[in-house]
Amino acid sequence: MPTDLLACDGCGQSASPEHIARRLLRLEWTTRYRPVHIGALLLGSVSPLAEQDFLYSGKFHGEAGRLLEAVGISTSGKSPETILGEFQRAGFFLAHVLECPLETSEAEKASYQALLAERVSQVLTRIRRSLKPKRVVLISDSLAPLAARLSSAELACPVILDHGKPFGLDSGDFSGAALHLRQALGLATPGV
Repeated sequence: MPTDLLACDGCGQSASPEHIARRLLRLEWTTRYRPVHIGALLLGSVSPLAEQDFLYSGKFHGEAGRLLEAVGISTSGKSPETILGEFQRAGFFLAHVLECPLETSEAEKASYQALLAERVSQVLTRIRRSLKPKRVVLISDSLAPLAARLSSAELACPVILDHGKPFGLDSGDFSGAALHLRQALGLATPGV
């Protein structure tokens, strides 16, 4: 049995059969709720490791719960299909520069920014050729070093930033980032 692993086309990491199986499952979940016309591509840095944090798994913890809260979609008393359908009808689509979770040792995680930088060209191509959103919104603080590159790329749509940096939905100031995101997207602010 060969021990040489190929690089995953979604993240650039070494791809074991288990890695590929998880990637295919996440692609299946995601494809089900991709809008025909993407109004806002919400671009994060890396797909979450825990399945329940991955938006399209339908469990809405961690990143998924924060994102839904940020765009004003309540999960209370609704089925996962209803919630994801609402997200889809609003024209939102979530994608990550690294489409798979990091499966590396702590030493290799130090090269996380390098891996993000390597993947940007493929992501830009996917945005232009396949996704074709009306706007791209950076939602992860770790995309800050890439914000200028993403903003200056010819995507045929604007890249929306929070005063020149990504909306830090993964930062310590989630409430402020969520408020700025709702304002930038023209969404109603809860309680107003």
